[in-house]
Amino acid sequence: MKFPKEINTYCPFCKTHTVHKVKLYSKKGGTGRSMAKGTRKHDRKLKGYGGKRKGMKTPKKQGKRQKVILTCTVCKKKHERVLGTRTKKKLEVQ
Repeated sequence: MKFPKEINTYCPFCKTHTVHKVKLYSKKGGTGRSMAKGTRKHDRKLKGYGGKRKGMKTPKKQGKRQKVILTCTVCKKKHERVLGTRTKKKLEVQ
């Protein structure tokens, strides 16, 4: 999905429509704690030679709603916008 680098949209801080720079929102993915109680419990369920083990089947994922960070060129404040449709493809700022 393609999205422009700059858009003219409402700034809640300036309370007017101004030009905004568009940047892709990227969540920094950290790893979970391996010694957390839930993780240990889950690992115990997966352990062993049992038949159908819990938590192994992965469902087909639904596309996420893409999020962009808008930076106002006048006041330099940032706010985010979630785009309406769920997309399978990554957002591409051009």
